Amino acid sequence: MLTVKQTNELTSQELVQVLKERVAVFVVEQNCPYQEVDANDFDDLHVQLTDDAGQLQAYTRIMDRGDSVTFGRVLVVKAYRGTGLGQQIVQATLDAIAKRFPGKPIQIQAQAYLQKFYAGFGFKPVSAVYLEDDIPHLDMRLEATHD
Repeated sequence: MLTVKQTNELTSQELVQVLKERVAVFVVEQNCPYQEVDANDFDDLHVQLTDDAGQLQAYTRIMDRGDSVTFGRVLVVKAYRGTGLGQQIVQATLDAIAKRFPGKPIQIQAQAYLQKFYAGFGFKPVSAVYLEDDIPHLDMRLEATHD
């Protein structure tokens, strides 16, 4: 099931499940000690794919930056990797952005090894590769489409 909720709309169970998986992936798996939960978590959009029992399968968060929108913390829970949920959660995120922030471009900080993955959605690199928390990243942008 797909849900898109503001932080204050999440149940305590949903919030704990999201934060638990984010720390598992971005701090523990990637061996990257940093402040994973941040001020953006107070007022952003959380895109979740869950199974029939309500267990988190995939996740992103969306943030409005004023002149653009960004999303990040893209994850697929380990047990569900390799099933196409990465494509599904990113497409759901792009659809949510188009609905809520029409006409705004999307700019992301992508891990460099995912450049081709995001290019498949139309993102183009707008920076050289740089290190963020000792992980190679690059900035990528998807221009707004106007109907």
